[in-house]
Amino acid sequence: MEFFHKATNFPFMATRRVWYTLSIALVIASIAMFFVRGLNLSVDFTGGTIFEATYPGTADVEKVREALEAAGFHEPTVQAFGNSHDISARLAPEAEFSVDQVREKVDSALRGIDAGVTIKPLEFVGPQVGDELRNSAFLAIGWTLLLVFIYIWFRFHTWRLSVGAILALLHDPILIIGWFALSQTPFDLAVVAALLAVLGYSLNDTIIVFDRIRERFEANRKLEPRLALDQSVNQTLSRTIMTKVTTLIVVVALLVLGGSALGGFSEALVIGIVAGTYSSIYISASVALDLGLRAEHVFPEVRSKEVDSLP
Repeated sequence: MEFFHKATNFPFMATRRVWYTLSIALVIASIAMFFVRGLNLSVDFTGGTIFEATYPGTADVEKVREALEAAGFHEPTVQAFGNSHDISARLAPEAEFSVDQVREKVDSALRGIDAGVTIKPLEFVGPQVGDELRNSAFLAIGWTLLLVFIYIWFRFHTWRLSVGAILALLHDPILIIGWFALSQTPFDLAVVAALLAVLGYSLNDTIIVFDRIRERFEANRKLEPRLALDQSVNQTLSRTIMTKVTTLIVVVALLVLGGSALGGFSEALVIGIVAGTYSSIYISASVALDLGLRAEHVFPEVRSKEVDSLP
């Protein structure tokens, strides 16, 4: 099954410098947004209080949020949980409230809406736990990038493709983080999971393009590198679009229908899927071309055979 009925022949590499400019602008804007606004870290990383409650009737999430704010809690995160009667909430740490005061204020705020509410025991996440989770998240992303670099280095026998892949992988999460800094969507462990999924998803696209580059050079080792890369991208384009469209249908459904519990996770995936498709063409492959990629870099034995054939 093909997305295009006829073979495409788009000159992707010819316009790569225009897309470099766009990527650089977006990356700089994302980094600036991160330092200016910062991320809206959730309780997972900052510590705080987590609790669940069940109302006898339909729970009004907005009323619960307003009641908690009136009780003195700053920007509480409240969402439907399980069914229309259950809610879960996360409260940022409040230095002026003791543990007992937090319990009393939560109980008073929720019972002020409906005295029949059932509140499950509150869970308190200390700042130290949040720091450990944050450090673990950064380590996970860092190890992922390092292992990807090592894998591509040995898989394709050249640092030129490795550098292109690493730059593409850095590009995608930076744009996601920039969006979360701009939108102030809560940044939690689910978003970290989405970031790691995006890294894997983007790498998959990149490796498919790189494999096709190997095939093109193997078929004609004197083929001009720019032409080989253009042919490789065009030959994988139909598959890439079909895969991304079907995946986006699912992710957009999660974003629209999944509620706030899946909001951050879905937003990160939508941005990552679009950015990953773009970066596998205009960053990973294009950077390799500008670093001087040729057939003998992908097939080291080509150079030695050419030397041996000299008189």
